[in-house]
Amino acid sequence: MFGMLLALLRRQGAAPEMSATERAALEAGDVWLDGELFSGRPKLQKILDAEYPQLTERERAFLDGPVEEVLQHVDPQLTSCTKELPEAAWEALRRHRFFGLGIPVEYGGHGFSALAQSTIFGKLACRSMAASTVVLITNSVGPGELLVEVGTDEQRRHYLPRLARGEEIPCFALTEPEAGSDAASMTSKGVLFKQSDGELAIRLQWQKRYITLAPIATLLGLAFRLEDPEGLLGGERDLGITCALVPTNLPGVEVGRRHDPLGIPFPNGPTSGRDVVIPASQIIGGVAQAGGGWKMLMEALSGGRAISLPSQAATGAKYVARIAGAYAAVRRQFGLAVGRFEGVEEPLARIGARAYLLEAARVMTCGAVDAGFRPAVVSAMVKYNATELSRQTARDGMDVLGGAAICLGPRNLMASAWQTAPVGITVEGANILTRSLIVFGQGAIRCHPHAHALLESIRTDDKKAFRRALIRHQLHFASNAIRGAWHSVTRGRFVRSPVSGPAAKYYRRLAWCSARFAFYADLAMMTLGGQLKFRGKLTGRFADILSSLYLMTTALRRFEAEGRPADDLPLLIFACEERLAAIQESFEGLLQNLDIPVLGAVLRGPVLWWTRLNPVGARPTDRTGGAIARLMQRPGAARDRLTSELYVHPDSAWERLEEAFELAVSAEAISSKLRTAVRRGEVEKGSADALIAQGLERGLLSAEDADLLERAAAARREVIQVDDFSLEELRSGAVPQNQTVDGAARQLDAAGG
Repeated sequence: MFGMLLALLRRQGAAPEMSATERAALEAGDVWLDGELFSGRPKLQKILDAEYPQLTERERAFLDGPVEEVLQHVDPQLTSCTKELPEAAWEALRRHRFFGLGIPVEYGGHGFSALAQSTIFGKLACRSMAASTVVLITNSVGPGELLVEVGTDEQRRHYLPRLARGEEIPCFALTEPEAGSDAASMTSKGVLFKQSDGELAIRLQWQKRYITLAPIATLLGLAFRLEDPEGLLGGERDLGITCALVPTNLPGVEVGRRHDPLGIPFPNGPTSGRDVVIPASQIIGGVAQAGGGWKMLMEALSGGRAISLPSQAATGAKYVARIAGAYAAVRRQFGLAVGRFEGVEEPLARIGARAYLLEAARVMTCGAVDAGFRPAVVSAMVKYNATELSRQTARDGMDVLGGAAICLGPRNLMASAWQTAPVGITVEGANILTRSLIVFGQGAIRCHPHAHALLESIRTDDKKAFRRALIRHQLHFASNAIRGAWHSVTRGRFVRSPVSGPAAKYYRRLAWCSARFAFYADLAMMTLGGQLKFRGKLTGRFADILSSLYLMTTALRRFEAEGRPADDLPLLIFACEERLAAIQESFEGLLQNLDIPVLGAVLRGPVLWWTRLNPVGARPTDRTGGAIARLMQRPGAARDRLTSELYVHPDSAWERLEEAFELAVSAEAISSKLRTAVRRGEVEKGSADALIAQGLERGLLSAEDADLLERAAAARREVIQVDDFSLEELRSGAVPQNQTVDGAARQLDAAGG
């Protein structure tokens, strides 16, 4: 019977066909907490015990010293005009070995943790996305990480110290005009041959684009298809995708031209090569790694995605939270701070909760990498969700600041966050692809306790393994069906939470959602089989559920790791309830669109009806959102925790906003006294100056009170101003000469700009 079923499943394509590149991608990295969430019966105590790391004293000193030194040399307005970092910043980056953050100390690097690297990338980004990107690329998708992992001893000894000191500027060239996510379509080619001295060499031809740092790189990490037409390595002619190191000063290498990624001034451009010859020993890892490049890259990305872009996204969200909260408290309309209006509280609440959530995901996922995991599915989820939620946060920040956010210039504190958001969405695996193919596609095979074994048995036609895997899979399916039904009827009340208090509810909901998710995932895999690979809308909804489950775990873990601060409880509640509402929406979408004969009607009918009647979650309440909005508009430890690890440049528009914010909050009680006096008819309604004068005259205000109000009003008038330009300045792209914010105009004058 099992043999007949196996034959039927093979004919029906139950195990989807996969290319070598797809298989390498699916098998890359490790399973971590994603395996628990996919099981349908997560060990909640294991989630609570997951690493939530902290910086060491040495790492903290680097953040407070060299990182801030570099940022003191960077002016965003000047960089925007010149399209490059100033030489003083480059000198500091080299001197402090920023390009060797993760390179081991024995090779001249710092050997910093993933958390430290992530925090450094983020802190740089809140002042200069260009500086952050330069450092990020050299420490992540540049060839340095590959050399540490798989390079030969000779390659490590030669290149790693030079990379750490900034003597070599690396980039990695993968994307081509016809080959982005589909690496199998790569046309860049290398051909093995023997030189006259008998040494093996490779003749390369390539055309790449979208390569960050390519215009300034001295060392190119190149991905290409390697051919061995003469059988010099004794194997097949087509050896597959290979990665090699190519010095950019070799004859035939072309670099230097640039793309313009939304006006953000980091070096990015095309590179090409024609008849470029390198020794075969330049293959990363040596000749033994010929054809092993794709697996190498997927292994690197499975960890790197967890560190790089999530760091910038989380920092972006914290930055927006800090700016929007302060501006909402300073900007006044109808006699009140705009942050007091409920319409403004709504976006402020989303901003604050997402900043809390993304920082939790960043830190906890870095902890997994530092613990030795390469969490492939988790890193894809974090990259996709962090960049997407950061974009939504930037949009909300733009709405809160209104006109001050759309008028470009040195005073604009929000446009850069909005402008840079699409870059993170697009790179290191575009979000559409990551959501619809990678998160659930890889997750279903790698994280499911039995799916991989079952699919392999079908693919290899192994009857014994198939029987064993099928029985285990069916028992797993049945147990999750029962568990999910029980949790649904009881609303998860009988799940044993590892904590007590208000957070316990969300651990129970986590278990309930995991069981329901696992059941529907199995149902889809069993009924749709290999066709599920092509149902990107369904797999996208599964990815959204799995992602939200993981993000919830990180928020819950953060709350415990930081000692359950009472002020942070609204942030935790909002973050969890927003994720639960998203999960509920995805469950409903699955039930409406699982086109299964006969059973589909049941799912779209009574099951969907019951799911809507008995939801796993609903949107956060206005009361919770209001508490977050007030937290963001009040100086103190809670606001500082929410927006930690940022950099405020002295004498910048941001610093002046912070000063105005402190004054506005300090003066609020006095302003309230005057408003009450107006309502009572004790003073006449008028301008701020007139009210202060009447208050002094009638003894309602002391001289100190009046001075505070005047200083707060002056600071408010300063920070709500926006930049204006002459037509000539707009045409030239220069900073307005009458507005010397950050000294940019002075620097442009000195540079002849």
